[in-house]
Amino acid sequence: MTPSPQPLRVAVVGASHWHLDLYLPTLLELSDVELAGVSDRDESVAKSLGERLGCAWSVSDEQLYDDVRPDFVLALGSHTEMVGEAEHLLDRGIPFAMEKPCGTDAEQVRCLARRAEAEGAFAAVPFVWRQSELLSVMRERFADDEIDYLSFRWIAGTPQRYLDSGCGWMLDPAQSGGGCTINLSVHMFDLARVLFGPGVEVAGAVMSNAAHGLPIEDHSLVSLRSGARTFHVETGYLLPGPHSTFDMRFSIVARDHYLIATGPEDVEVLRADGAREHVRAHTTNVPHYPVFVRDVLRRVREGEPPLASLTDMAAVMDLVQDAYTLAGPLPAGIGNSAEEGSP
Repeated sequence: MTPSPQPLRVAVVGASHWHLDLYLPTLLELSDVELAGVSDRDESVAKSLGERLGCAWSVSDEQLYDDVRPDFVLALGSHTEMVGEAEHLLDRGIPFAMEKPCGTDAEQVRCLARRAEAEGAFAAVPFVWRQSELLSVMRERFADDEIDYLSFRWIAGTPQRYLDSGCGWMLDPAQSGGGCTINLSVHMFDLARVLFGPGVEVAGAVMSNAAHGLPIEDHSLVSLRSGARTFHVETGYLLPGPHSTFDMRFSIVARDHYLIATGPEDVEVLRADGAREHVRAHTTNVPHYPVFVRDVLRRVREGEPPLASLTDMAAVMDLVQDAYTLAGPLPAGIGNSAEEGSP
């Protein structure tokens, strides 16, 4: 009788990040995974979470690694913490997945990516649209090189949600690197590179903080180009409503197909002959984090490289930096920030 494999010991660092709940349920339900420990600079967060989950906890990532010897680490935390987290993990040779954007500027992430590549490190990034049902629907009907235009409007909740979740650092560009462009648009920038290839460049960008008057942009419109093909990406922190609800419309033009997604579970397919088809498919990022967790842990076990790595994140951050440069500085002292409060 073949013995069962030992559970993969997983640690979570930077656990106060609001995305924790996108990963945690899957980590807890997998029978071949042991949640070995959690850490966060905020002792109250680390202690409360560790006690609730019945695992080790610490305010120090490195102390946690010494205590629990993890096989894999999910690295979260503020964007300014991520570079140090990655360096510690690379120093110890621990496979990891790190939330985007893995730093606050392109050069930071590029340095991490070069080191990870040189050392053959497993350093995954959850660009979950690569595993999305929307992408599957597209590829069932046409090839990537048959796509002519994409337009993605993806408007999320107001900045108040970051204050409510204890992540007010998201509203400080010194700690976050920016607003909805570096936080939301990065997903679409990566998708553009998947669909169009590595030659994607920023053709134009307009950003504003008019809605909330904060130092980060609350609305962003970026046009990407690869040859004659274009991808328009609009994101924002504008929608009053609960977490993970969106004002969205995704439009894709390819060959003799026109795809439209106006909600999180429905895609309408229009063909040149006038036929219409409704396909039930998850279109946003949220439902695909469990898929990512299962896939990334399988890849670690089987010695496969990650689907998206720090190298991919670095390329996306180059696009982010170009977009910010083209958009120019945000005006100060505008909008209705008094209604939101100050971070």
